[in-house]
Amino acid sequence: MIPDLDVLIPTVDRPVELATTLAGLAAQDHPFGVVVSDQSTGVASYDTAPAEAMLRVLAATGRPVRLGRHLPRRGLAEHRAALLARSSARYVLFLDDDVWLESGTVARLHEAIVELRCGLVGAPVQGLSYLDDYRPVELEPFERWWGRPQPERIHPGTPEWQRWTLHNAANPVHLTHRHVRPGERWVPYKIAWVGGCVLYDRRELDAVGGFGFWPELPELHCGEDVLVQQRVLARAGGAGILPSGACHLESPTTVPDRTVQARDVVGLELAGSR
Repeated sequence: MIPDLDVLIPTVDRPVELATTLAGLAAQDHPFGVVVSDQSTGVASYDTAPAEAMLRVLAATGRPVRLGRHLPRRGLAEHRAALLARSSARYVLFLDDDVWLESGTVARLHEAIVELRCGLVGAPVQGLSYLDDYRPVELEPFERWWGRPQPERIHPGTPEWQRWTLHNAANPVHLTHRHVRPGERWVPYKIAWVGGCVLYDRRELDAVGGFGFWPELPELHCGEDVLVQQRVLARAGGAGILPSGACHLESPTTVPDRTVQARDVVGLELAGSR
C-alpha cells in the first residue's frame, strides 16, 4: 500500500547531518515514503555508509525510498518545487537535512493535521545547546489554538509576526514545560511560520501554487518556506505543535547569504488575487 505521507528532504553537502536525519526517520512508527534530493558540489550526501545503512532500514520496514540528484542549482525555492513534483502523497513533510526527529514525531504531526483540519502543522526545531538559556520575553507571544485553526494573514510589524521568537534557541522546550499539561499528546498553537519540519496538506499547498514562484527569485535567496507557509496560513490556517520532537543539529548554515527574502520580492498575494 502506498503511504499517504511523503517526507521530502532537500540536501546539499551534508553527509554527516543527512545520515543523522535519516536515523531519526528510521526510528519513526508511522508509514511514509522518503524522497531525498541532493545538490551537493561533489559526492551526494546520501552516498555514505551510515546514510546507506539508514536507507536500508527505511526500505526494510516498508518505507519506500527515492534518491536523486537535482542540478544545476537554481535556488532554494526551485529545489523545493522539484521535490514536491516528485511526490503525489496527500500529505508532504518538508524536513531539513539537519533535523533529527525523536520517535513518534511524524505520527504526532499526522494526527494533528488530520484532527485540526488545517493547511499545515509544524514541529519547531530545538537548539538544545541553549537549554539553560531561558528567554521569558521571547515566550510571551505564545497563544494556544482552541479548536480548529482559523486562517490568518501574517504581516511584518504586527503582533502575529512577533511569534517568530517562539522558535528561537531552546524556546520550544521551555514552552512545552509551561503549556503542555499531563496527559496531553500534543498542543496546537499560533505561529508566524515554522522552520525545518513542516507537514502540509498537499491540496492546500497546491492551491496556493506551492513553490511555483521560484522563477521570480534570484538564485541566492531565502525565506521561500516562510512565504509559502504564510500563503497557506492565509487560506487554510495552520499551527505549531508541542512537544516538538524535532532537534536541530546546529551545524553551520548552508545558506550564509540571506540578503534576499522571498516575501520581499514576490509578496504574500497570489498572482491574480484581490
